[in-house]
Amino acid sequence: MKTSSLVAGLMLASLAAAARAEPIGSVDTVFKLIGPDHKIVVDAYDDPKVAGVTCYVSRAKTGGIKGAVGLAEDKSEASIACRQVGAISFGKPLPVQEEVFNERLSILFKKLRVVRMVDRKRNTLVYLSYSDRVIEGSPQNSVSAVPVDRATAIPIL
Repeated sequence: MKTSSLVAGLMLASLAAAARAEPIGSVDTVFKLIGPDHKIVVDAYDDPKVAGVTCYVSRAKTGGIKGAVGLAEDKSEASIACRQVGAISFGKPLPVQEEVFNERLSILFKKLRVVRMVDRKRNTLVYLSYSDRVIEGSPQNSVSAVPVDRATAIPIL
């Protein structure tokens, strides 16, 4: 009973994390006779603490039967492109480094993470995407930067 409660809780947590992503589109990469095809998906994530910045993350999504029921482990590779999409403003000061998004790539062990770093010298927000596991993460990563107008200083904690 405890195991099924744990699995149900993890699935709900996974859905909550995915709810922050706005699907933009996808392309099929491998045809699967049974279940959905393998694909590359592109999702948009608005930075929750920086108005006017959106990050677009592309990643592989495993199809087939395991993919259909949520048991597949997606690949670790992801790409990120963050852009200014409106006037940049800050509700409150930012930490110098902070995880801003994460999404499960497997039911238990692997997550895609996006971390925001502040480059004070250049007044720029730097976004890093990578994946990790409980035991061992992946060195695969991608980085994107959004320069902020010098007239708008990035508030730091």
